[in-house]
Amino acid sequence: MKKLKFYIIGLIPGLIIVFFILNKKGASCSGYLPNSRVIAETLSKDFQYSEAFKKEMTALKIDEKFLKDSIITKGKIDFDKSHAQKKPCPDYLLTYPDKNPTYEITYEKCEERVTLNSLKKLK
Repeated sequence: MKKLKFYIIGLIPGLIIVFFILNKKGASCSGYLPNSRVIAETLSKDFQYSEAFKKEMTALKIDEKFLKDSIITKGKIDFDKSHAQKKPCPDYLLTYPDKNPTYEITYEKCEERVTLNSLKKLK
């Protein structure tokens, strides 16, 4: 029982200190989830747009900044409808926003580039 007290007395202040240090540095653990990793990899590559994708972007009045900063960054990958193990370029289905999706994007993520194939407005 004595050992448990000492353990808790050391653990709680230690966790608080670590929390404050990591919080000030802006660190988070969210980057380790599969959705976050795929999106981070996607944003780090060069973008290529198919002709159909360009036409839809124009028709829906979506610019590249909104596409990257909102749709892709805050989107959710549907792994059930994606082919993440496909070689050499896995393809993904991304929906935005997470709840009640408005847009749906399909794209291929290759070694050096991302090819955006289709953009659909769901509502």
